Amino acid sequence: MPRKQLSPDAMLQLDNQLCFALYSTSLAMTRVYKPLLDKLGLTYPQYLVMLVLWEQDGLMVSELGNKLYLDSGTLTPLLKRLEVSGLVCRIRAVEDERRVHVTLTAVGRALKNKAAYIPGCVLSASQCSIPELLSLTQQVQALRQKLVA
Repeated sequence: MPRKQLSPDAMLQLDNQLCFALYSTSLAMTRVYKPLLDKLGLTYPQYLVMLVLWEQDGLMVSELGNKLYLDSGTLTPLLKRLEVSGLVCRIRAVEDERRVHVTLTAVGRALKNKAAYIPGCVLSASQCSIPELLSLTQQVQALRQKLVA
């Protein structure tokens, strides 16, 4: 199949920019999540932290940052707010105080059951099938890996 060639002018049009398609879609997705997460008292970045901890509790801050592509300067205030909310505990390692483990509290673990409805709501809002969304997710993840490399 021949590739579509774009003129230099067309290459600079907003609607031809992958970055803008990803950015504007991210904004739209965040708008879908906001009312759902408001019911749980979470922001979208806090929800992402909780998703990681629901998968694997007790990670170090650096491990959380790696999984979420966030630096500690962004992650630390986020974790402090989650700790104030009673959802996580931050515990300094005895052998090295620079290492901080993040663990869920009982309230944080229980929140997982309350959040179980969210993926279905997002699926419905997307008007896509599960295979479509899984395929799209895999494509975007593959692109991320190429860009990070």
